[in-house]
Amino acid sequence: MMAFDASAFERSLGGAAAELDRAAAYGQSLSAEIDRIYFVAPGAPNRIMQGLRYWIESLSRTLEVRCGYPAEFMAMSPPRLDDRTLVVLASKSGRTKESVEVAQWLSDKPCRTLVVTQSADRPIAGFVDTRFLLGDTPEPFYGVFMILQALTGGLLAGREGWPHLDRLLASLRALPAVLAQTVEAQDDRARSVAERLKSDRTVYFIAAGPMFTMAYYVGVCILQESQWMHCVPVEAAEWFHGPFEILDDTLPVILMLGEDASRPIAERALAFCQRYTPRTEVYDSRDMAMPGIDPLIRPIVAPYVTGIAVERIAAHLAHLHQQPLSTTRYMGKVPY
Repeated sequence: MMAFDASAFERSLGGAAAELDRAAAYGQSLSAEIDRIYFVAPGAPNRIMQGLRYWIESLSRTLEVRCGYPAEFMAMSPPRLDDRTLVVLASKSGRTKESVEVAQWLSDKPCRTLVVTQSADRPIAGFVDTRFLLGDTPEPFYGVFMILQALTGGLLAGREGWPHLDRLLASLRALPAVLAQTVEAQDDRARSVAERLKSDRTVYFIAAGPMFTMAYYVGVCILQESQWMHCVPVEAAEWFHGPFEILDDTLPVILMLGEDASRPIAERALAFCQRYTPRTEVYDSRDMAMPGIDPLIRPIVAPYVTGIAVERIAAHLAHLHQQPLSTTRYMGKVPY
């Protein structure tokens, strides 16, 4: 198995780090000119956007925010795509069929459009007003988060007087090193968890609030997609409304705890799982060292720091299954 290269990982997010100030400034400049944001993307970027929606809804008294998938968004054709609406897109490749289609579909609408992608020559970039570029990187997920969180911080600072933008930007600059250090500190645990899960075909991931971003990302966008495991992400607020009936002492559960207002919701689910299955793995952001992350910003970045520790389990499972994380059965191989 290839060892984790911390230096290469940090360098891979250099493009995103270089865009932070511009993204925050753009958010501030736009803050009085828009009344609503639509975050629109499929897959992993959609999950980042759901987390951003959580923070906007928590902190803004006046800004309307919604999330959607490109195909549904076009089918719905919201009537409020006016000149006080910002539509935010994200696509690593810039070539994803539905993402390019929605960008083109929006190009004759009066709304403002923005995309985060790798380079300005990607098809999606030609249809939008504003571009933020990741550069050529194998870690687009974390780069998209960094840029869009800076944008969101700028919007909140400009519109709501949110006083922590400087703290946020400093913390986001420190984040690549923190993520790399977290992988190194948590890798032995990830290897042990992977050994315990290697024969399982079903795993439940439980989290609350913005931490659910990572429960879904690791479970669906990595393990389900590449290891063909039956990974079921469940929001802790919904756990006791049906899903908990599936729990028995054989079912593995990975439960992720954050530091925002949703934590007690996840703690309630954790207490139940620990009572009924010995196969509960707990990943708590409070156990993660985050040097350089401001204490007031920890709740915002905690899902990504905790999530990368959980994500490393997938790398070890891929090794144990002899099935690389790049494996697909249908994606990019058959018509769909």
